[in-house]
Amino acid sequence: MKLVVQVKLLPTPEQAAALEATLYAVNIAARQVSRLAFEQRTFRNYDLRKHTYEQIKAAHGLAAQAAQHVIKKVADAYTALHANLRNGNLGKQGSPRRLRAESKPITFHPLAAQSYDDRCLSRQIDAQTVSIWTVRGRVKNLAFTASADQLKTLAAHRKGESDLMHRDGMWFLIATCDLPEVPLNHPGGFVGVDLGIANIATTSSTGTGTGTGTRHSGKGLNAVRHRHRELRRRLQAKKTKSAKRLLKRRRRAETRFAANTNHVIAKQIVTEAERTGQGIALEDLQGIRERVRLRKPQRVTLHSWSFHQLGSFIAYKARRAGVAVIYVDPSYTSQQCSHCGHVDKRNRPDQETFACTSCGFAEHADVNAARNIASRGVTGWAVSHAA
Repeated sequence: MKLVVQVKLLPTPEQAAALEATLYAVNIAARQVSRLAFEQRTFRNYDLRKHTYEQIKAAHGLAAQAAQHVIKKVADAYTALHANLRNGNLGKQGSPRRLRAESKPITFHPLAAQSYDDRCLSRQIDAQTVSIWTVRGRVKNLAFTASADQLKTLAAHRKGESDLMHRDGMWFLIATCDLPEVPLNHPGGFVGVDLGIANIATTSSTGTGTGTGTRHSGKGLNAVRHRHRELRRRLQAKKTKSAKRLLKRRRRAETRFAANTNHVIAKQIVTEAERTGQGIALEDLQGIRERVRLRKPQRVTLHSWSFHQLGSFIAYKARRAGVAVIYVDPSYTSQQCSHCGHVDKRNRPDQETFACTSCGFAEHADVNAARNIASRGVTGWAVSHAA
Protein backbone atom coordinates (compact mmCIF):
# COMPACT_ATOMS: atom_id res chain seq x y z
CA MET A 1 0.00 0.00 0.00
CA LYS A 2 1.07 3.57 -0.64
CA LEU A 3 1.79 5.87 2.30
CA VAL A 4 2.91 9.50 2.20
CA VAL A 5 5.54 10.65 4.70
CA GLN A 6 6.11 14.36 5.25
CA VAL A 7 9.34 15.61 6.84
CA LYS A 8 10.18 19.20 7.70
CA LEU A 9 13.38 20.71 6.32
CA LEU A 10 15.51 23.00 8.50
CA PRO A 11 17.49 25.08 5.97
CA THR A 12 19.90 27.87 6.79
CA PRO A 13 19.04 31.28 5.26
CA GLU A 14 21.41 30.57 2.35
CA GLN A 15 19.92 27.13 1.76
CA ALA A 16 16.36 28.50 1.96
CA ALA A 17 17.23 31.16 -0.63
CA ALA A 18 18.56 28.47 -2.99
CA LEU A 19 15.40 26.38 -2.55
CA GLU A 20 13.18 29.40 -3.19
CA ALA A 21 15.11 30.39 -6.31
CA THR A 22 14.75 26.83 -7.57
CA LEU A 23 10.97 26.74 -7.16
CA TYR A 24 10.65 30.12 -8.88
CA ALA A 25 12.78 28.91 -11.82
CA VAL A 26 10.98 25.58 -12.35
CA ASN A 27 7.53 27.13 -12.11
CA ILE A 28 8.35 29.94 -14.55
CA ALA A 29 9.58 27.20 -16.88
CA ALA A 30 6.35 25.25 -16.28
CA ARG A 31 4.31 28.30 -17.29
CA GLN A 32 6.34 28.59 -20.49
CA VAL A 33 5.75 24.90 -21.31
CA SER A 34 2.05 25.26 -20.47
CA ARG A 35 1.62 28.22 -22.86
CA LEU A 36 3.27 26.32 -25.69
CA ALA A 37 1.17 23.22 -24.98
CA PHE A 38 -2.02 25.30 -25.02
CA GLU A 39 -1.16 27.20 -28.18
CA GLN A 40 -0.07 24.14 -30.16
CA ARG A 41 -2.62 21.77 -28.56
CA THR A 42 0.22 19.42 -27.69
CA PHE A 43 -0.23 17.72 -24.32
CA ARG A 44 1.70 14.43 -24.42
CA ASN A 45 4.85 14.29 -22.34
CA TYR A 46 7.02 12.96 -25.19
CA ASP A 47 5.77 15.57 -27.68
CA LEU A 48 6.26 18.43 -25.24
CA ARG A 49 9.77 17.24 -24.53
CA LYS A 50 10.73 17.54 -28.20
CA HIS A 51 9.48 21.15 -28.35
CA THR A 52 10.56 22.56 -24.98
CA TYR A 53 13.33 20.51 -23.35
CA GLU A 54 16.33 22.39 -24.72
CA GLN A 55 14.60 25.79 -24.41
CA ILE A 56 13.79 25.60 -20.70
CA LYS A 57 17.17 24.08 -19.83
CA ALA A 58 19.00 27.00 -21.44
CA ALA A 59 16.61 29.77 -20.40
CA HIS A 60 16.19 28.84 -16.74
CA GLY A 61 19.40 27.03 -15.85
CA LEU A 62 17.71 23.69 -15.19
CA ALA A 63 19.46 20.37 -14.90
CA ALA A 64 18.37 17.58 -17.24
CA GLN A 65 16.24 15.74 -14.66
CA ALA A 66 14.66 18.96 -13.39
CA ALA A 67 13.65 19.93 -16.94
CA GLN A 68 12.11 16.48 -17.47
CA HIS A 69 10.09 16.82 -14.25
CA VAL A 70 8.84 20.27 -15.28
CA ILE A 71 7.55 18.93 -18.60
CA LYS A 72 5.95 15.93 -16.91
CA LYS A 73 4.26 18.21 -14.36
CA VAL A 74 2.67 20.22 -17.17
CA ALA A 75 1.57 17.10 -19.06
CA ASP A 76 0.03 15.63 -15.89
CA ALA A 77 -1.79 18.90 -15.16
CA TYR A 78 -3.42 18.89 -18.61
CA THR A 79 -4.29 15.20 -18.27
CA ALA A 80 -6.11 15.97 -15.02
CA LEU A 81 -7.85 18.99 -16.59
CA HIS A 82 -9.09 16.98 -19.56
CA ALA A 83 -10.31 14.19 -17.29
CA ASN A 84 -12.29 16.73 -15.21
CA LEU A 85 -13.79 18.19 -18.38
CA ARG A 86 -14.83 14.75 -19.64
CA ASN A 87 -16.40 13.83 -16.30
CA GLY A 88 -18.31 17.13 -16.03
CA ASN A 89 -16.51 18.20 -12.85
CA LEU A 90 -16.07 21.73 -14.22
CA GLY A 91 -19.67 22.22 -15.27
CA LYS A 92 -21.72 21.51 -18.36
CA GLN A 93 -20.71 22.42 -21.90
CA GLY A 94 -20.84 26.21 -22.27
CA SER A 95 -20.99 26.98 -18.53
CA PRO A 96 -18.88 29.97 -17.37
CA ARG A 97 -16.63 27.83 -15.17
CA ARG A 98 -15.94 25.36 -17.96
CA LEU A 99 -15.27 28.17 -20.47
CA ARG A 100 -12.75 29.77 -18.09
CA ALA A 101 -10.91 26.46 -17.73
CA GLU A 102 -10.84 25.80 -21.47
CA SER A 103 -9.98 29.32 -22.66
CA LYS A 104 -6.53 29.80 -21.10
CA PRO A 105 -3.37 27.80 -20.38
CA ILE A 106 -2.83 26.27 -16.94
CA THR A 107 -0.74 28.48 -14.68
CA PHE A 108 1.51 27.45 -11.79
CA HIS A 109 2.04 29.25 -8.49
CA PRO A 110 5.58 30.68 -8.22
CA LEU A 111 6.25 28.39 -5.24
CA ALA A 112 4.29 25.33 -6.39
CA ALA A 113 5.75 21.95 -5.40
CA GLN A 114 8.43 20.32 -7.54
CA SER A 115 9.20 16.61 -7.92
CA TYR A 116 12.67 15.17 -7.30
CA ASP A 117 13.99 11.71 -8.11
CA ASP A 118 17.04 9.93 -6.71
CA ARG A 119 19.37 11.65 -9.17
CA CYS A 120 18.46 15.07 -7.80
CA LEU A 121 17.86 14.16 -4.14
CA SER A 122 19.58 11.82 -1.71
CA ARG A 123 18.92 11.24 1.98
CA GLN A 124 21.21 10.41 4.87
CA ILE A 125 18.66 8.94 7.28
CA ASP A 126 21.01 8.42 10.24
CA ALA A 127 22.37 11.97 10.02
CA GLN A 128 18.89 13.37 9.17
CA THR A 129 20.22 15.42 6.27
CA VAL A 130 19.52 15.57 2.54
CA SER A 131 21.52 16.58 -0.50
CA ILE A 132 19.34 18.31 -3.09
CA TRP A 133 19.83 19.92 -6.51
CA THR A 134 19.07 23.65 -6.83
CA VAL A 135 19.64 26.25 -9.54
CA ARG A 136 22.48 27.55 -7.35
CA GLY A 137 24.24 24.21 -7.22
CA ARG A 138 23.94 21.13 -5.06
CA VAL A 139 22.89 21.92 -1.48
CA LYS A 140 24.43 19.40 0.91
CA ASN A 141 23.89 18.71 4.60
CA LEU A 142 20.38 20.21 4.57
CA ALA A 143 18.93 19.13 7.91
CA PHE A 144 15.44 17.76 8.36
CA THR A 145 13.37 16.64 11.33
CA ALA A 146 11.10 13.62 11.58
CA SER A 147 9.69 11.24 14.15
CA ALA A 148 11.30 7.85 14.81
CA ASP A 149 8.41 6.12 13.02
CA GLN A 150 8.81 8.35 9.96
CA LEU A 151 12.56 7.68 9.81
CA LYS A 152 11.96 3.94 10.06
CA THR A 153 9.36 4.05 7.28
CA LEU A 154 11.59 6.15 5.01
CA ALA A 155 14.57 3.87 5.50
CA ALA A 156 12.63 0.67 4.82
CA HIS A 157 9.91 1.55 2.34
CA ARG A 158 10.60 4.80 0.45
CA LYS A 159 10.03 4.36 -3.26
CA GLY A 160 9.73 6.74 -6.19
CA GLU A 161 9.86 10.51 -6.29
CA SER A 162 9.64 13.12 -3.54
CA ASP A 163 8.07 16.58 -3.69
CA LEU A 164 9.71 19.75 -2.41
CA MET A 165 7.01 21.99 -0.94
CA HIS A 166 6.94 25.46 0.60
CA ARG A 167 4.03 26.20 2.93
CA ASP A 168 3.49 29.01 5.45
CA GLY A 169 7.17 29.94 5.44
CA MET A 170 8.30 26.35 6.05
CA TRP A 171 9.92 23.77 3.78
CA PHE A 172 8.82 20.15 3.50
CA LEU A 173 9.74 17.01 1.60
CA ILE A 174 6.81 14.74 0.77
CA ALA A 175 7.96 11.17 0.10
CA THR A 176 5.96 8.19 -1.16
CA CYS A 177 6.52 4.90 0.64
CA ASP A 178 5.40 1.51 -0.63
CA LEU A 179 4.49 -0.66 2.37
CA PRO A 180 3.85 -4.41 2.08
CA GLU A 181 0.20 -5.42 2.17
CA VAL A 182 -1.01 -6.67 5.56
CA PRO A 183 -3.08 -9.89 5.29
CA LEU A 184 -6.77 -9.11 5.70
CA ASN A 185 -8.32 -10.72 8.77
CA HIS A 186 -11.65 -12.47 8.26
CA PRO A 187 -14.11 -10.37 10.29
CA GLY A 188 -16.16 -12.02 13.02
CA GLY A 189 -18.65 -9.16 12.85
CA PHE A 190 -18.73 -5.50 11.96
CA VAL A 191 -18.43 -2.17 13.74
CA GLY A 192 -20.89 0.25 12.17
CA VAL A 193 -19.78 3.89 11.98
CA ASP A 194 -22.43 6.59 11.70
CA LEU A 195 -20.93 9.95 10.70
CA GLY A 196 -22.65 13.15 11.76
CA ILE A 197 -22.29 16.75 12.90
CA ALA A 198 -23.53 16.75 16.51
CA ASN A 199 -21.57 13.50 17.00
CA ILE A 200 -18.66 13.26 14.57
CA ALA A 201 -18.77 9.46 14.68
CA THR A 202 -20.92 6.94 16.53
CA THR A 203 -19.99 3.26 16.58
CA SER A 204 -21.93 0.14 17.44
CA SER A 205 -21.16 -3.51 16.76
CA THR A 206 -23.44 -6.25 15.49
CA GLY A 207 -25.14 -8.10 18.27
CA THR A 208 -24.54 -5.48 20.99
CA GLY A 209 -27.24 -4.54 23.42
CA THR A 210 -29.01 -1.24 24.11
CA GLY A 211 -26.83 1.70 25.10
CA THR A 212 -23.49 0.11 24.11
CA GLY A 213 -22.66 2.49 21.27
CA THR A 214 -19.66 4.81 21.49
CA ARG A 215 -20.24 8.44 20.55
CA HIS A 216 -17.41 10.79 19.57
CA SER A 217 -18.89 14.21 20.22
CA GLY A 218 -18.46 17.02 17.72
CA LYS A 219 -19.19 19.73 20.29
CA GLY A 220 -15.55 20.77 20.71
CA LEU A 221 -14.77 20.74 17.00
CA ASN A 222 -17.94 22.65 16.14
CA ALA A 223 -17.10 25.25 18.80
CA VAL A 224 -13.62 25.73 17.31
CA ARG A 225 -15.08 26.07 13.82
CA HIS A 226 -17.65 28.60 15.01
CA ARG A 227 -14.94 30.64 16.77
CA HIS A 228 -12.72 30.65 13.68
CA ARG A 229 -15.68 31.55 11.45
CA GLU A 230 -16.58 34.54 13.61
CA LEU A 231 -12.95 35.67 13.80
CA ARG A 232 -12.62 35.48 10.00
CA ARG A 233 -15.81 37.49 9.60
CA ARG A 234 -14.56 40.27 11.89
CA LEU A 235 -11.08 40.40 10.35
CA GLN A 236 -12.41 40.42 6.79
CA ALA A 237 -14.68 43.34 7.71
CA LYS A 238 -11.71 45.39 8.98
CA LYS A 239 -9.71 45.12 5.72
CA THR A 240 -6.53 46.42 7.38
CA LYS A 241 -3.02 45.12 6.71
CA SER A 242 -2.72 43.72 10.22
CA ALA A 243 -6.07 41.96 9.85
CA LYS A 244 -4.94 40.40 6.56
CA ARG A 245 -1.67 39.25 8.18
CA LEU A 246 -3.61 37.60 11.01
CA LEU A 247 -5.98 35.94 8.54
CA LYS A 248 -3.04 34.55 6.59
CA ARG A 249 -1.35 33.25 9.74
CA ARG A 250 -4.49 31.50 10.99
CA ARG A 251 -5.86 30.22 7.68
CA ARG A 252 -4.90 26.58 8.29
CA ALA A 253 -5.34 26.42 12.07
CA GLU A 254 -8.89 25.12 11.85
CA THR A 255 -7.95 22.57 9.17
CA ARG A 256 -5.08 21.22 11.27
CA PHE A 257 -7.29 20.95 14.36
CA ALA A 258 -10.01 19.09 12.44
CA ALA A 259 -7.48 16.73 10.84
CA ASN A 260 -5.94 15.92 14.22
CA THR A 261 -9.40 15.24 15.68
CA ASN A 262 -10.21 12.92 12.79
CA HIS A 263 -6.91 11.09 13.19
CA VAL A 264 -7.60 10.46 16.88
CA ILE A 265 -11.14 9.21 16.24
CA ALA A 266 -10.07 7.01 13.31
CA LYS A 267 -7.28 5.43 15.38
CA GLN A 268 -9.70 4.62 18.22
CA ILE A 269 -12.22 3.02 15.85
CA VAL A 270 -9.62 0.91 14.02
CA THR A 271 -7.92 -0.15 17.28
CA GLU A 272 -11.25 -1.33 18.71
CA ALA A 273 -12.11 -3.25 15.53
CA GLU A 274 -8.67 -4.88 15.48
CA ARG A 275 -8.90 -5.82 19.16
CA THR A 276 -12.30 -7.47 18.77
CA GLY A 277 -11.53 -9.15 15.43
CA GLN A 278 -14.25 -7.26 13.56
CA GLY A 279 -14.46 -5.32 10.33
CA ILE A 280 -15.63 -1.74 9.87
CA ALA A 281 -18.79 -0.74 7.99
CA LEU A 282 -18.88 2.84 6.66
CA GLU A 283 -21.62 4.78 4.92
CA ASP A 284 -21.09 5.47 1.22
CA LEU A 285 -21.62 9.24 1.39
CA GLN A 286 -20.35 10.15 -2.08
CA GLY A 287 -22.33 13.09 -3.48
CA ILE A 288 -24.13 13.85 -0.21
CA ARG A 289 -23.52 17.61 -0.53
CA GLU A 290 -25.42 17.64 -3.81
CA ARG A 291 -28.27 15.47 -2.48
CA VAL A 292 -28.93 17.12 0.88
CA ARG A 293 -31.14 20.24 1.03
CA LEU A 294 -30.65 22.42 4.09
CA ARG A 295 -31.59 25.86 5.33
CA LYS A 296 -29.00 28.55 4.73
CA PRO A 297 -27.64 28.68 8.33
CA GLN A 298 -26.93 24.93 8.16
CA ARG A 299 -25.06 24.98 4.87
CA VAL A 300 -21.79 26.31 6.30
CA THR A 301 -21.80 23.55 8.91
CA LEU A 302 -22.42 20.84 6.31
CA HIS A 303 -19.75 22.07 3.91
CA SER A 304 -17.14 22.28 6.69
CA TRP A 305 -18.00 18.76 7.84
CA SER A 306 -14.93 16.67 6.97
CA PHE A 307 -16.65 13.28 6.82
CA HIS A 308 -14.72 12.28 3.71
CA GLN A 309 -11.41 12.91 5.48
CA LEU A 310 -12.48 10.88 8.53
CA GLY A 311 -13.64 8.04 6.28
CA SER A 312 -10.34 8.04 4.37
CA PHE A 313 -8.36 8.05 7.64
CA ILE A 314 -10.34 5.05 8.90
CA ALA A 315 -9.85 3.22 5.59
CA TYR A 316 -6.08 3.60 5.39
CA LYS A 317 -5.50 2.88 9.09
CA ALA A 318 -7.68 -0.23 8.78
CA ARG A 319 -5.73 -1.36 5.73
CA ARG A 320 -2.45 -1.04 7.64
CA ALA A 321 -3.93 -3.11 10.49
CA GLY A 322 -5.47 -5.79 8.25
CA VAL A 323 -9.02 -4.80 9.27
CA ALA A 324 -11.74 -5.31 6.64
CA VAL A 325 -13.70 -2.21 5.52
CA ILE A 326 -16.97 -2.28 3.59
CA TYR A 327 -19.13 0.61 2.35
CA VAL A 328 -22.90 0.33 2.65
CA ASP A 329 -25.93 2.22 1.39
CA PRO A 330 -26.78 4.93 3.98
CA SER A 331 -30.44 5.23 2.92
CA TYR A 332 -32.88 5.31 5.86
CA THR A 333 -30.30 4.17 8.43
CA SER A 334 -31.53 6.93 10.75
CA GLN A 335 -35.22 6.00 10.27
CA GLN A 336 -34.97 2.20 10.36
CA CYS A 337 -35.42 0.31 13.63
CA SER A 338 -32.36 -1.84 14.33
CA HIS A 339 -34.55 -4.15 16.44
CA CYS A 340 -37.46 -4.97 14.10
CA GLY A 341 -36.46 -3.33 10.78
CA HIS A 342 -39.48 -0.99 10.62
CA VAL A 343 -38.81 2.19 8.60
CA ASP A 344 -40.79 5.32 9.40
CA LYS A 345 -39.94 9.01 9.42
CA ARG A 346 -41.80 9.31 12.72
CA ASN A 347 -39.31 6.94 14.35
CA ARG A 348 -36.98 9.95 14.63
CA PRO A 349 -38.89 12.61 16.63
CA ASP A 350 -35.73 14.73 17.19
CA GLN A 351 -32.00 14.73 16.56
CA GLU A 352 -31.05 12.52 19.53
CA THR A 353 -34.03 10.24 19.95
CA PHE A 354 -35.06 7.09 18.16
CA ALA A 355 -38.37 5.50 19.17
CA CYS A 356 -39.83 2.81 16.93
CA THR A 357 -43.54 3.34 16.26
CA SER A 358 -43.97 -0.38 15.54
CA CYS A 359 -42.22 -2.31 18.34
CA GLY A 360 -41.51 0.48 20.84
CA PHE A 361 -37.72 0.01 20.75
CA ALA A 362 -35.91 3.16 21.98
CA GLU A 363 -32.28 4.12 21.59
CA HIS A 364 -30.03 7.09 20.90
CA ALA A 365 -30.63 7.90 17.23
CA ASP A 366 -26.97 7.77 16.21
CA VAL A 367 -26.37 4.47 18.01
CA ASN A 368 -29.40 2.97 16.28
CA ALA A 369 -28.09 4.18 12.89
CA ALA A 370 -24.63 2.75 13.61
CA ARG A 371 -26.20 -0.61 14.44
CA ASN A 372 -28.09 -0.57 11.13
CA ILE A 373 -24.85 0.19 9.29
CA ALA A 374 -23.11 -2.70 11.07
CA SER A 375 -25.92 -5.08 10.06
CA ARG A 376 -25.70 -3.93 6.45
CA GLY A 377 -21.93 -4.48 6.62
CA VAL A 378 -22.47 -8.11 7.64
CA THR A 379 -24.97 -8.64 4.81
CA GLY A 380 -22.81 -6.87 2.23
CA TRP A 381 -19.70 -8.83 3.23
CA ALA A 382 -21.58 -12.14 3.03
CA VAL A 383 -22.89 -11.31 -0.45
CA SER A 384 -19.56 -10.06 -1.81
CA HIS A 385 -17.63 -13.05 -0.40
CA ALA A 386 -20.23 -15.76 -1.03
CA ALA A 387 -18.02 -17.53 -3.56
